[in-house]
Amino acid sequence: MSDADGEGFLSQLADDMEAVQLRMGAELLDHAGVLLGNPKAEAGELRFLSNRLVEALRDALRIAESRGSRLLVSDDAGSGGASEVDE
Repeated sequence: MSDADGEGFLSQLADDMEAVQLRMGAELLDHAGVLLGNPKAEAGELRFLSNRLVEALRDALRIAESRGSRLLVSDDAGSGGASEVDE
């Protein structure tokens, strides 16, 4: 099962999982806004929220790195190698 072109089953599965993780992160941000706006929020709630935000940020960074790596591979394949930018 080759997935070198990024269009195979595993690539689609990874894309679907990334979409779920990003959507969950966005929902968590909404919840964080509400909780942080509550002056009666307890320390345990805020600690739990902080841990979930760390997890969501870690997921988002992993996704960005993965997608960035795929873009570099795609650019290299299309241009015959890395290109330099003139300043």
